[in-house]
Parts: sequence; structure tokens; C-alpha cells
Amino acid sequence: MTNANARDFSLDTELEETVGWDEEELAEPDVDEVDVVDEVDGDGFVSGYADEPDPEEELTTGELDLAERHELRRVAGLRTDLEDITEVEYRQLRLERVVLVGVWTEGSVTDAENSMAELALLAETAGSEVLDAIYQRRQKPDPATYIGRGKVEGLKEIVQATGADTVVMDGELAPSQLRNLEDRLKVKVVDRTALILDIFAQHAKSREGQAQVELAQLQYMKQRLRGWGGNLSRQAGGRVSGGEGIGGRGPGETKIETDRRRINTKIAKLRRDLREMKGTRDTKRQERRRHQIPAVAIAGYTNAGKSSLLNRLTDAGVLVEDALFATLDPTTRRTTTADGRVYTMSDTVGFVRHLPHQLVEAFRSTLEEVADADLVLHVVDGSHPDPEGQIAAVREVFAEIGADQVPELVVVNKADAADPMVLARLRQREPHCVVVSAKTGEGIAEALAVVEGELPRPGVEFTALLPYERGDLINRLHQHGEIDSLEHTADGTVVRGRANEDLAGELSAYVTA
Repeated sequence: MTNANARDFSLDTELEETVGWDEEELAEPDVDEVDVVDEVDGDGFVSGYADEPDPEEELTTGELDLAERHELRRVAGLRTDLEDITEVEYRQLRLERVVLVGVWTEGSVTDAENSMAELALLAETAGSEVLDAIYQRRQKPDPATYIGRGKVEGLKEIVQATGADTVVMDGELAPSQLRNLEDRLKVKVVDRTALILDIFAQHAKSREGQAQVELAQLQYMKQRLRGWGGNLSRQAGGRVSGGEGIGGRGPGETKIETDRRRINTKIAKLRRDLREMKGTRDTKRQERRRHQIPAVAIAGYTNAGKSSLLNRLTDAGVLVEDALFATLDPTTRRTTTADGRVYTMSDTVGFVRHLPHQLVEAFRSTLEEVADADLVLHVVDGSHPDPEGQIAAVREVFAEIGADQVPELVVVNKADAADPMVLARLRQREPHCVVVSAKTGEGIAEALAVVEGELPRPGVEFTALLPYERGDLINRLHQHGEIDSLEHTADGTVVRGRANEDLAGELSAYVTA
């Protein structure tokens, strides 16, 4: 049975109706199927790939590190008994609620307020919410409780009224003071040293940096071991040594002695590891010395803008964050002067008032970069309330590590946010200084010119006729020497300038009178 309304089928007719379909699709692509039209080849193929580069490929190493750090977000008011599993998935941490306590033994009231303000910044960097702050004037800290019996009672009332769970003391507490305060306040008590060590532990990334921080933490912890009740003072040995068995050193040993022995063993291992890492660092440093490459070290107070200055001067791309001790791992970059001489510029760990001695000892191999440098750029925060105090604190650390004899150029940073009167005062106090802004680029050209002028200059003057086939010597003169004049003659190139002793020895065969 056939359909009477059906027209006769013809293959040629059907093919003629399909002519032009491909051109119409290319002229008006379906936005649902093709989001971005990159390229259309001769056969009408749409690639579908985007012309725009991947945004992650354009990020510097420092920007990637900063994004990773900000993934660990802290929120206020998050209870420990989580009700929603998404709170764990977003890696949110509860902010500690802290009360700051300081003892003012010397200096002015302004000095005490600046110290407390810095302690508040340290506490916030460590991940806490500052609820209140108190400080008192004393000739010396109380040997039992650091602040005295009456202040302890008042502090206890403040802790109970604010609901704080931690008390931060602006000073280094003795183990007995720490124990007495916790017994009376019934909350956790930490001192300034423990707070700084906690920040270092959060920000250390390299293997050497993590080992240095762990060494400092163990040295601090060894004298402050404590437990609940009499746990750490119970005797152990033989079969009752909590599973210790052989190696428990016999009857009579207490748990605290066992823990202290383990800490000493771990400290010894960390020091061996750091000595091996120091050997690697020394090898790199000796290689630079062999080639007589000048070294410039950027040092200064924490959050003064050292990493920002390194990025501005060398395009290093290291992490920059408005936080205390944002970067701990030293970064060295190779750069050149305007006339082609090669030198290195290194960013170092920041300093702070009352820097713990454990950190100075643990980071000594890193701080040797400052002591072995040919020039130190001492970066100062010009917008800080007490820049002179920052300069004094940094120079105190310079004296501890043997860097006080290295030539120093004071770089006053953050000129865009500083008071002009403060900048004028600093210029008068530090005649050998430059004022810059790493954020806007103000004064950077002047600073670079001063740095290039302060670099050690080659000591051997020469005049040499170099054959044209010795272009390698001319290249090395540009990198490691100073060229006063170049004259091309029929016999070769006449070069006048200065070079170091090794390079001058290679030029001796071509020296002319």
C-alpha cells in the first residue's frame, strides 16, 4: 500500500537542498555548543580552544605561595563541635581569643604602647583574635608570676569576662612563671618567644627552614616540659616503663627524663642535618667568591618591605604579604649593574625586638648571608610609629651575627605612606640613606645607582690590546670588571679599565705599556 500524497524521491534533488548548510553553521555558530571560536581551517573545522592564556601560568612563585596560604582560612565564632561537614572541607580554623599582657620596665609610655601594638600584630598573624590588652609599670618582672599577685587576680577577672582562652605575655617567661600563671588563670598561657616560634612554624616551607624552626622549638620546649597531674614525674623502668623495656635506662627514670632524652636526641639529629645543609650553602657561596661576584643582602625589621624591594629591584617574584614574618626562606637573585657587572641580591629573614636567642642560633647559617655580604641594604619602614627603634633592634642582631662591620645602606621604604617630617628626621639621623617606595617605584632608580656605586670595585688597572678572537675576555670584563674605554684598531681592541687579580692575570699576555 502506498501513500498517495508522497512525492517522487530523487537523490539529486535531495543533495541540492543540502548545499550551503556548512556555510550557514560557520556563519552563525551555536553558542551552546561552541563557546570560543579560535580557528576555522579550510574544511570548516572549529577548534573550540580559547586564545586567552591560562591565568595560572602568569602567576609568579610568590603569588602562588600567597594563594596557597590564604586557602587556610580562619573564622571567628566557629565551635569545635562542628555541625556541618562543609566547615571541614573549607579548612576553616577557629580563631583563638587572646588577652595581651605586658610589663613596662624601661623607656617611655610610647615605647610600651608600640611594643603592645607589635604583640597584637604577632598574635593576629599567628591566627588569633585580640580581645583586650593590659600592661603595668614595674622595676622588674615578678619572679613568681611575672606581673605580681594582684595583677594576676585582675587578669583572671578580665579573662572570665571576655571569654578568652589564651593569655599572651610580652616577654619570655621562666618555666615556673608559666606554670604558676596557668594554675591560677585556668587558661593557656604563652610568651612572646612561643608566639614567634608558632608564626615561624606556619610560614616555613623549605626543608632547611622547617629544620631550623623545629630545632628552635625543641630548644625552647626542653626546659618547659610539663604534664597533667603527676604524669611526667612518675617513675618508670623495667616492665612498668610504659612499653620502654630495654633502653629505658633502668628503674627510677621518670617520664619527663625520658621525654627530655628524646628531645636531646632529636636536637642532635637536626643539628647534623643543618650542618649538611650548611655545607651546600657554603659551596654555593664559595663558588660566588671564586668568581668574585659581589653580594648584596637585604635585611631589616619584619614587614618593612624587604621582599617587595627585592621584587622591584630584580623581578624576583617572591611572596609578598602585609604580615609579620611572611617570608622565612632566603631568596638570592642574580642581577647586573647599568654597565653590565654581575652581582647577587639576597632577601633574608626579618628581625624583631627581643628576637629569641633560639631563633638566632637556629638561623645562624641563613643569617651568615648578611655577615658575608659586600653590602647590606638595611630596610626601614618609614610609616612605622617608631622607625628609630626598628633600626636599633636590627643593628643589635647585626652585632650578634658579626655583620656590624659590613658596609650598610639604610633604605627607608614606604615613602608613599610615611610622614614627611619622619622622613626628614630619618635623613638627618642617617646621612647615608635613600628614601624609596617599593609599591610605587619612587626612589628606586636612585637606590640602584647608590648600590652600584657602593659595590666593591676591581683593584687592578690595565691597558690591553686584545685580539678580535678573544671576545670572551671582553665579555668577562663587562661582567666582572670595569671598562673605561674601548678602541677598535687594525691589530685588535684596545681596552682600558680595572679588573680583579684573577682576570688581570689572564690579561697580562696582552697588556701594553
